Amino acid sequence: MDATQAPWSDHYRMRTYVSDELPTLVAEHFAIDSTRMGLFGHSMGGHGALTIGLQHPERFRSVSAFAPIASTMRCPWGVKALTGYLGVEPLSWRNDDATAVIAEHGWRGPALLVDQGTRDPFLATQLRPDLLELACRGAGVPLELRLHDGYDHSYYFIASFVEDHLRYHAAYL
Repeated sequence: MDATQAPWSDHYRMRTYVSDELPTLVAEHFAIDSTRMGLFGHSMGGHGALTIGLQHPERFRSVSAFAPIASTMRCPWGVKALTGYLGVEPLSWRNDDATAVIAEHGWRGPALLVDQGTRDPFLATQLRPDLLELACRGAGVPLELRLHDGYDHSYYFIASFVEDHLRYHAAYL
């Protein structure tokens, strides 16, 4: 998100950085085809990948996430962050909530790939992949939600499945 509330608004511009500044910087220094990009992340970064990717299908052909927060507007940590960075008006939060973005924008790309560990301590209260699944079903957005028994929110979880995500993105880029 790009913060609109002081003191964060001067420097916390992660949405702009990920969607505009970083791709421009990479294109300036590497021979890439900037019309063929994918986006993925973990946890809040996974949520950012979903919201940014879904809102910019002309830039991102594929979107995936590890243990993303599904709905920032419907989890305690998300409400706290949204209030601090964007203010108290929930209508201003919609572009920074993956389920709201799915309902509003849909997705015309390949199935979203989401991996989630079943032993993640944040699963029931913060991440809520069930909300992501419902939003995708309601908007007709294809979703491949993979639940992995015994995995938590850790580096080992990501390391175990990152190759799948790289292969997923490679297939569409």
